[in-house]
Amino acid sequence: MSQHPALTSDEQKLADVWDEHLRAEFEARSVNETLATMVANPRVHLAPVMLGGNGKEEVSEFYERFMSQIPKDTEIVPVSRTVGQGRVVEEIIFRFTHNVRMAWMLPGIPPTGKRVEIPLLIVIQFDGDKMAHEHLYWDQASVLVQLGMLAPGSLPVVGAESARSIIDRSIPLNGLLRSSREPLARSPWPGARSSTGDAFKRVSDQRDRA
Repeated sequence: MSQHPALTSDEQKLADVWDEHLRAEFEARSVNETLATMVANPRVHLAPVMLGGNGKEEVSEFYERFMSQIPKDTEIVPVSRTVGQGRVVEEIIFRFTHNVRMAWMLPGIPPTGKRVEIPLLIVIQFDGDKMAHEHLYWDQASVLVQLGMLAPGSLPVVGAESARSIIDRSIPLNGLLRSSREPLARSPWPGARSSTGDAFKRVSDQRDRA
């Protein structure tokens, strides 16, 4: 098994602040304790549904809603964590039963009683030793498949196997290609071009603006 290099003292401080943030959210369910880990003007952005908050007042309102709508059987399974350059990137499996209203993830959808598990990625940017922003990413289509709201047979989407395949390498990949009888690619997609330096510059210019 490969050995991960030890964190520097500064990196460990960031990891500790993030752990305290998670404790405040999921164990204490305290908005004030959660905000204490963040800068005065933080941002939380749930990219798949464009919910969250920009600034202390909006973020506080978001956390009040979020903490009151966390299913009791929620499980967080750590997969990986990367700390460096003022950031923590956390990869987890997020499991829950949709037996309460979850307007922060499923606005307008009443509880279905269905079990859901998804891979979830969180990018936390720090300003000093406080969290400046928290960006969350997950596959909303996979959530809707597991709730019975999307039919995986007619669309290129998958359910809980997306999360399970992250931690269980025995689960075969490329099932969608086999079911669609898609030919194996032996050459680039038609019309595909190599990216130029200018294209990379336009993309890289967006970094750190959020």
